[in-house]
Amino acid sequence: MAQATQTVLQVDDLPGDALDAAAAFHARYMEQARTALDGDCGALALVFPKAPYDHAGWRKAAVADLARFAAPKRVNGVAGNDPEAIGQALEWLAQAEGVTGQLLPLDAQGAGI
Repeated sequence: MAQATQTVLQVDDLPGDALDAAAAFHARYMEQARTALDGDCGALALVFPKAPYDHAGWRKAAVADLARFAAPKRVNGVAGNDPEAIGQALEWLAQAEGVTGQLLPLDAQGAGI
């Protein structure tokens, strides 16, 4: 079976406060994500910068809700600041056809998401 194309959406410039960041994400990026999923992509990967622990809930919910919306297309997220780790995670997600609705924290220290 041919591997589906993965579109990557870089999520940047969100406020530091978790509630404000969630609102900004939905205002700035949700329509972009839905448009990508309505197109030819077979999977969408959201790339979030590292943030404090209180951002985990809204990020996980956004990724999971998008995955349900887009099924059978896949939606996942990664969170971190290391470009090499992000690249490796995106490469892995592109071939992981059974993985959807997941947010992968890429911080080896375990502090933040």
